[in-house]
Amino acid sequence: MTFRVLLTEDALHDLEALDDYIRSHDGPEKADYVLENIEAAILKLSDFPERGNHPPELSSLGIKAYREIFFKPYRIIYRVTGRKVHVYLVADGRRDMQALLERRLLSQ
Repeated sequence: MTFRVLLTEDALHDLEALDDYIRSHDGPEKADYVLENIEAAILKLSDFPERGNHPPELSSLGIKAYREIFFKPYRIIYRVTGRKVHVYLVADGRRDMQALLERRLLSQ
């Protein structure tokens, strides 16, 4: 049973910003490596969308609608609705994730 994986505009922007940052600080090879692995992780969600854990920052608020997978240190936050997987956020897990998740997901 295959699910359709969709990236929000915010998630696409996250990937572009991440690519730009890594490319300018660590070089194009590193940027390609990181983005390829993040994209591979996202594509696996089409077959195994329930495999991710609930983000602890949201679970502590009683919110269980979102899940996350990793390509460490990067976190990919998504939600499964019906036969679709919506990716909302791709971010370095070393950031202030509580504030980022509140701003991105809870203000909708």
